[in-house]
Amino acid sequence: MCGIAGFLNLDGAPAAPELVKRMTDAIAHRGPDGEGCWTEGPVGLGHRRLAIIDLSPSGHQPMRSGDGRYSLTYNGELYNYRELREELEAKGYRFGSTSDTEVVLYALAAWGKAALTRFNGMFAFALWDGRERRMLLARDRYGIKPLYYSKAEQSFLFGSEAKAILAHPALRAKMNLPGLLEYFTFQNFFTDQTLFEGVSILPAGCSVEVDAVKGVGAIERYWDYCFQEPENPKSDAEYMEELDFLFQRAVKRQLVSDVDVGAYLSGGMDSGSITALAAKQVPYMRTFTCGFDMTSASGVELNFDERQAAERMSYLFKTEHYEMVLKAGDMERIMPAMAWHLEEPRVGQSYPNYYAAKLASKFNKVVLAGTGGDEIFGGYPWRYYRAVVNDDFEHYIDKYYAYWQRLIPNTQIREVFAPVWGDVKQVWTRDIFRDVFASHASTLTRPEDYVNHSLYMEAKTFLHGLLVVEDKLSMAHGLESRVPFLDNDLVDFAMKLPTRLKLGHLEDVVQLNENEPGSKTARYFQKTRDGKLLLRKMMARHVPQDIVEREKQGFSA
Repeated sequence: MCGIAGFLNLDGAPAAPELVKRMTDAIAHRGPDGEGCWTEGPVGLGHRRLAIIDLSPSGHQPMRSGDGRYSLTYNGELYNYRELREELEAKGYRFGSTSDTEVVLYALAAWGKAALTRFNGMFAFALWDGRERRMLLARDRYGIKPLYYSKAEQSFLFGSEAKAILAHPALRAKMNLPGLLEYFTFQNFFTDQTLFEGVSILPAGCSVEVDAVKGVGAIERYWDYCFQEPENPKSDAEYMEELDFLFQRAVKRQLVSDVDVGAYLSGGMDSGSITALAAKQVPYMRTFTCGFDMTSASGVELNFDERQAAERMSYLFKTEHYEMVLKAGDMERIMPAMAWHLEEPRVGQSYPNYYAAKLASKFNKVVLAGTGGDEIFGGYPWRYYRAVVNDDFEHYIDKYYAYWQRLIPNTQIREVFAPVWGDVKQVWTRDIFRDVFASHASTLTRPEDYVNHSLYMEAKTFLHGLLVVEDKLSMAHGLESRVPFLDNDLVDFAMKLPTRLKLGHLEDVVQLNENEPGSKTARYFQKTRDGKLLLRKMMARHVPQDIVEREKQGFSA
């Protein structure tokens, strides 16, 4: 896990090492264990290292292939790197380290862009091919690791964070007003825009090539989510056993490390189950919880502190447990630092996550997190239920788009943006929302299809926002956050799982939508336990039943 940055001068000007260093210095917090800079002709690659696998100098980056053709700066972890290494050794490749970085390097040399579909892990990288004079940039399936880029003047710039790009003199920080309107609509970014004019984020599951002569090529997608009903469903018992096997394997895979691995432990099912399985492999592993000062709390506020449930699970799983208590004023105190690290707001409140990462980083370099379980197994039923009865695809878009106007509704957005309306009037956020679904409209014929499309949309947008925040706030403290729910095999399984094993049968939900009985609040609380049905049943093998049956609760203050 690291920070990467660099550039390619498209006018052929020699790359200045001091500019590479300036860019990597801006993200030094991501890699306190070392730094590297490599330049050749118009290309410069930089790296800040957080040493996790192969702590020796052999894992130093940027890393070059033995024949000198390829140079790589890489951020991430491949959990199947040992299997890939065996394949590459059988093909004649020889390794000088035990790092996954070298496996990525030679996998790309051997298989080209096809290697991307074989990587099971989280990554963002830039690979320079000195023979072909072109650079390949790519990002993992889900967008766990961010990668920003910009074409400024005669240079193509990239970095793990926008601040690395902004450290280059070719680009000045300026507000991106269309991106601002997008954020104020969705409390997120559904496109590749950011709040910085001229700076984009490479979409998850995509790659792009930059030729030293031809310039920046088209973005290519090598993977996408595909939630759909199975053609030949298995029995419930078979699904249960397969899920248990895949989940246990995912957790075990993500324990690969040459340093200690810990885990976040809230009072919920997802982090509790990860901890339960990881603790079987790592005796007395460290776990971390952030709670809240309840001195003046009352009513529903009391539910926001999960320390008691976390302490109980720590006792059951025999972990070495650490807690931090957040108090009034703690958000204000760290807001300047958090804003600098986060760079732009996404999805919701996140200052508790900043403190949780700060706590974990005092004891560990790596921590397991429960992010992703809700998005791939259907953890937000009250959201999907709003859009299961529709006249057609456009009707579905209208209904779900209305729900996802999270900050300022369309009826007020023009008034709020009146002083700069001329700069943003061409932005149609409904079209942005619709474009998330690409060409899926023809496949909608039943309520289950609409639920699967809602899962698709939220994985592409909401989950991506959560992952960007998770990366920024963990790496602010030099901490690697791993997400076992986003193991490739587990996600592939979840996408083909029947909707009834996520949300139950939808007939009663259809009736609710058609007849509109009772209050919206009553329907909300009636359905909050409906999500992740098969996952809950399977998790009962590993965590207490009352934890499995708890209401869904986010990490909010």
